[in-house]
Amino acid sequence: MAEHVQTYSERLRARFDGKLISLVDAQGELTIEVRPEHWVEMARILRDDAEFRFTSCMDLCGVDYLSFGEVEWDTSDISSEGFSRGVEGEGAGRFDWASRPHPGKQERRFAVVVHLLSIHFNRRLRVRTFCADDALPMIGSLCDVWPGVNWFEREAFDLFGVIFEGHPDLRRILTDYGFVGHPFRKDFPLIGNVEVRYDVEKGRVVYEPVSIEPRVLVPRVVRDDSRYAQARSEQSRTEQSRSDQASSRTERR
Repeated sequence: MAEHVQTYSERLRARFDGKLISLVDAQGELTIEVRPEHWVEMARILRDDAEFRFTSCMDLCGVDYLSFGEVEWDTSDISSEGFSRGVEGEGAGRFDWASRPHPGKQERRFAVVVHLLSIHFNRRLRVRTFCADDALPMIGSLCDVWPGVNWFEREAFDLFGVIFEGHPDLRRILTDYGFVGHPFRKDFPLIGNVEVRYDVEKGRVVYEPVSIEPRVLVPRVVRDDSRYAQARSEQSRTEQSRSDQASSRTERR
């Protein structure tokens, strides 16, 4: 199986020489990263070429790599009870605008990922590309290649603000009319910007500033649970009892 996958990855490299940024084979899954200018072209080739036949696009999503590689979880100075594992409160989404996260280790911020399926060859492939401009993330639409990605691209536009050039009906699909911002961006606060409630006196829905304060919920990590120890003890006694019964039957014979 490993030899088969390796041969397939070599064919991908040979077919798209100069258009691939990277090809990663991990856990039996292939992921290729392509240049944004070749995004639509490679999609057509992967669909139409008899060597690949990726006729189905199972999913398309956006990714925001802002603050990628940065964590707010303590790892070296934690207590044995686990109560100090998430006390930093400096992760993306927990901030005011002045202290919002800025691009760090990742050179580019917004990416688009598709998961493809070749029913003919029973293969899957993950394809990723990064938008060239972080200020106005834009990439070509794949609706002409796989019409089923229409709503997926609208979702990525709504939640991440990625503009799909050539999309036939690019508008929000999950957020409310007049919503400001893109909720899945890492610089969008976790508590949101406004609250929505129904005002009885005005007889309509009104928007108000958020009234709650952001806080960090610290999970308790239970490392030693007596219930598990009891279960192991009971299992051990059961296995010992079965072993004694088997020995007794053997002796009687």
